[in-house]
This record gives sequence, C-alpha cells and structure tokens, in this order.
Amino acid sequence: MKVLALDLGDQWIGTALSDALRILARPYKTVTFKELRPFLQGLFSSGTISIVVVGYPQTMRGTESDQTKKVVALKEELALEFPDQEWVLWDERLTSKHAQNLGKKGEKTEVHSKAAALILEGYLMHLKFKADMENPPTDHNDYE
Repeated sequence: MKVLALDLGDQWIGTALSDALRILARPYKTVTFKELRPFLQGLFSSGTISIVVVGYPQTMRGTESDQTKKVVALKEELALEFPDQEWVLWDERLTSKHAQNLGKKGEKTEVHSKAAALILEGYLMHLKFKADMENPPTDHNDYE
C-alpha cells in the first residue's frame, strides 16, 4: 500500500506519493484548498493508499503557531471524513524552504508538491529505521 503526504497551506496543497514498497517519495500534484476533498476522494477510491502523512508546521522552537493549529484542525476533520486511512502528523520544519531551493523560477505551485515529497521522504526513512530496529540481522556476517 502507498503513502500519501500533504503539505497543507491556506491556498495550495502539495501532495506526494510513495511507491507500493514505500521506498521512494515523489511529488505528485499541487491542488487548491477548494479541490482538496474531491481530490482525496478520487485518490482514495483506488484503495491503494493506507496512510496519509500531514506536514506538521511547528515553529523552529518546537512550539505551535496559528498555522499549526489550523493544520491540526484540518487533519482531524479529514481523518473523520476519510476513516479508512491512517492519518499521521509529521514534522515539516524547513521542507518548504528546501523545496524552494530545489525549484526553478516560474514553478511556484510545484514547490508545494516538492515540499510534500520531502515530508514523505522523512516519514519513509522513519518507517525503514523502525523496521530495521524491530528485525535486526541475526547473522554477524551481515555487518561485514
């Protein structure tokens, strides 16, 4: 099953998808806030997405801002609307800035989906690390 990441903004929503093996994160689409629910409905109807990772915009000090509260409230609404998916908040600090540095001029809306891909990449690395910790190698030759 795939993982979807959302970079929620007031106007634009960046999205990214993993592959079925949850190894790769790639930017998908940038949609307007008004398009979000129909977009999710269409995407979820395929039955291939089990987890939705929502960028959690904490301040650099790790505190909540007004934007953080808006994102958390929207994530809770969406989780109630789409209960078949697992909804996860994931730290997104500096992903938008990093995505801007990756982009070219004139690609304003693509920055949001690139930021979502960076959020997703962090989450997928977490899943891999967690799986590796739960299933350590039993043969010492694996370390050579």
